[in-house]
Amino acid sequence: MKLAIVILGSAALDTARRIQARYPEALVHALASRVQADIAYEEFGAHVRELYATGTPIVALCSAGIVIRALAVSLADKSAEPPVLAVAQDGSAVVPLLGGMSGVNVLAREIGETLDVAPAITTSGELRFGTCLLAPPQGYALADIEHGKRFVSDLLSGESVRIEGHAPWLDHADLPRSEDADRVVRVTPRANAEGLVIHPRCIVAWIEDASSSDVIERLRDALRSFELAPLALAGIVARASTESLETAARVFNVPLRFAHNIPFDTTQALNAHGVALHVSDAPVDIETIGHARGTLTVIGLGPGSAELMTPAAKAALADAQDVLGYETYVRMAGPLRADQRAHMTDNREELQRARHAFELASEGRRVVVVSSGDPGVFAMAAAVLEALESNPEWHAVKLAVVPGVSASLATAARAGAPLGHDFCVLSLSDNLKPWDVIEKRIALAGQSDLVMAFYNPLSKARPWQFDRAIEAVRQHRDANTPVVLGRDIGRPGETLRIITLGELSSELVDMRTMVIVGSSTTRRVGEWVYTPRWYE
Repeated sequence: MKLAIVILGSAALDTARRIQARYPEALVHALASRVQADIAYEEFGAHVRELYATGTPIVALCSAGIVIRALAVSLADKSAEPPVLAVAQDGSAVVPLLGGMSGVNVLAREIGETLDVAPAITTSGELRFGTCLLAPPQGYALADIEHGKRFVSDLLSGESVRIEGHAPWLDHADLPRSEDADRVVRVTPRANAEGLVIHPRCIVAWIEDASSSDVIERLRDALRSFELAPLALAGIVARASTESLETAARVFNVPLRFAHNIPFDTTQALNAHGVALHVSDAPVDIETIGHARGTLTVIGLGPGSAELMTPAAKAALADAQDVLGYETYVRMAGPLRADQRAHMTDNREELQRARHAFELASEGRRVVVVSSGDPGVFAMAAAVLEALESNPEWHAVKLAVVPGVSASLATAARAGAPLGHDFCVLSLSDNLKPWDVIEKRIALAGQSDLVMAFYNPLSKARPWQFDRAIEAVRQHRDANTPVVLGRDIGRPGETLRIITLGELSSELVDMRTMVIVGSSTTRRVGEWVYTPRWYE
């Protein structure tokens, strides 16, 4: 279960890890200024509201009052809320707060068992019967919450009940049972059943042709043809992803899986409207059928310090099963968890790395490719898209690019605002483009009076190009033009120097130096450098 275990300080970390051991996919979210865990956040209220809005179960290791005040503005639909619990930092109390319809009391009991403490359950029906009829276990769905409330109220008032269908979680419940009771709990995939209806998620839909836009209508019509409830649908299976399939999975709120062939006996299937339905006797574990749609996320780590990495990049890393990149950057992204696989390669193997990433994602895995800075600035995003262009089958992978703080922006921020007006970014590496193209672009940027940010200024294999580049710049700039040299900005041992163009030479830079050359309007103000937003 992908719980979010949210803590405010180091005092709660041990308890959080004990809970995490019970739920291996859970992540510990910690207040960045106080403690380091799996995911850092800056403000408690905003963070838990975001988790709540995405339906993420929340276990907050703090007082119940803090959680209630943080989520009060978000409370609306009781039937749609995820489980929310408050747990004492030392593990001495477990208090379910929200999510009675989504299994919060079951979760509270499991966490209480882990921490060896009795949960503070206050739900009347659960206290009376030892179970919550309105929160069936995973693999089952309650048909009508409002009818369910009235049903439980009737039982609390003295009515008896009988069970029709397979409901093993109710075998030991202290329900007022009677074989001739008017109140019936029916466990069935059938639509329009009477009583307290609980649908086992036992139907798998195979869609042969998913290229058309009418997948949702066809699936609804197929279920209707056999009087089956949409809530009994366990998942949709197809050969390859399409936009209409993705939309259908969201509408029916079920997983989308992929397989080369139909995953069940066609002689046992119900066929209608181009959809094959297989109805099992019990809930289906859809995760055992085919594979999920793989994801490939290209992220930028920023200049090197954890506080300059974006929350989206941190979340992608936390969710990844495989992390690929240049060894230095993969180590920078760590430490990785034991369940995450690292694939480290040489810095010159970008295209091979991108292909490997697509191969892993095509198997249904969650893959992250890491770059320093921003992945779209002289980094892996372009290599990934180049690989994608070469293989149409990889379009089935869900691709995302998450921005990062580039070296030029990080260096500029340390210096002030040298990029405050029009600027350009150039790489002085001629590994992938001819040197005469680089010189031409420098000359044109100089003529245009743009601030210039130079990446990859100097290496042992390219010892002379930097001085040539600066000579080209000097054709269009005064010797007193401010120059910013930022080395390892955002990393331990960072240095920042502000000099003039006349003082600049290759002895002052290396591959880890970002060089920003000002325009004719760039100026110094004490220790700061900025380029005015206006132009004379």
